[in-house]
Amino acid sequence: MKVINLSDYHRFSHEKMKKNNIFQTPRFFCDIYCFEPGQEQKGHVHGEQDKVYLVLEGQGTFKVGAEEKVLGPGEGTIAPAGEEHGVFNHTNGRLKVLVFVAPNP
Repeated sequence: MKVINLSDYHRFSHEKMKKNNIFQTPRFFCDIYCFEPGQEQKGHVHGEQDKVYLVLEGQGTFKVGAEEKVLGPGEGTIAPAGEEHGVFNHTNGRLKVLVFVAPNP
């Protein structure tokens, strides 16, 4: 059994949002996305993958389709396959987001 500690996956990059992979199988992956202030994951579409975002720390602006909302710790959303989605850290603090994508692209 693989056992992890989430604190081992909180790595940031000053250049761009950092994806820290936790688990990956042929059917899904799970990452922690770490955003410094002002960083973003530009809007994009996964044709056949659903994505779940769960905020661990900080606040961010999440866009799914035509909707945009600020989410904070303990809040999350889903980006269904085919919907454009992205995240922007509009704050002066760091943002950590747990992400699940299935099936694995």
